[in-house]
Amino acid sequence: MIRGVPLEYKDYYQILGVARDADAGAIKSAYRKMARKYHPDVSKEANAEDRFKDLQEAYEVLKDPEKRRAYDQLGSNWRAGQDFRPPPGWENFAGGFAGGHAGSAGGPDIGGFSDFFEELFAQQRGRRGAHGGAPFRTRGEDSEAEIQIPLEDVLHGAKREISLEVPVHGPDGRMYRERRQLSVKIPAGIAEGQRLRMSGQGQPGQGGGPNGDLYLRVRYAPHPQFRAEGKDLYHDLPISPWEAVLGASVSVPTLDGQLRVKVPAGSSSGQKLRLGAKGLPAPKGDKAGDLYAVLQIVAPKQISEAEKALWERLAAESSFRPRNE
Repeated sequence: MIRGVPLEYKDYYQILGVARDADAGAIKSAYRKMARKYHPDVSKEANAEDRFKDLQEAYEVLKDPEKRRAYDQLGSNWRAGQDFRPPPGWENFAGGFAGGHAGSAGGPDIGGFSDFFEELFAQQRGRRGAHGGAPFRTRGEDSEAEIQIPLEDVLHGAKREISLEVPVHGPDGRMYRERRQLSVKIPAGIAEGQRLRMSGQGQPGQGGGPNGDLYLRVRYAPHPQFRAEGKDLYHDLPISPWEAVLGASVSVPTLDGQLRVKVPAGSSSGQKLRLGAKGLPAPKGDKAGDLYAVLQIVAPKQISEAEKALWERLAAESSFRPRNE
């Protein structure tokens, strides 16, 4: 744009739908919610692409404490769409941002933001500009993805090579998914929902700024024998009717081998046998979880004539009436 020509004022708080005193967490949450709604790849709104660009521009300013402070200095009396000129002396107040226009000779384009943004926060040419401001450098935004890990890795810890898709901003301002190969160190005892930080694997920075970080949120992969609840593990242990009545010594699987446990005489389905500290490990100083063998009485589906006779004799001899107990 030509300096001195009125611009259309953009109310970044209104665009994101947050109050002017919103904290960084509220601003980030609002941006993510609305960006999902208006992302051009998924939105059916007619003006999705323009709305998405406005959202990115608003978030670019409000997520950065210095740019937000400079923007707030304009005051809260402006209305979106009003003609606007930067106030006298603005270039001195925003010296760290003002200078040549984005895309001008010697300076890269900052991503197709509006004239309003460019006038207020124009990219510096790769050295200090005419007003003495520092080059415009912005750290890339952090990204988040989810990984599943087997319970055995939680028990022992592991180093894994994983392939996953990471959301990244393209040069046209749109969000894309990029497949990456990463080497991930999984510490023993990591909790479900905990995040692993991959330094420098997030969104690229602008103006030579550093990349953001990638946070991998951990989920436990389904296991054929165990289910995890916190640090405790549960295993459904099948036993025969006579083992339940008479008691028995049976083998129970754990994550690191088999153990023998005693099934008490007179056990019932659903009864739990506790194996102390045989669950998942905990961080240093904390107690490991337990393993619970949950008894499941299983009746035979096919029996011989001799076995049938024994069961019939037992039924006739026994005084046990479970529905009367």
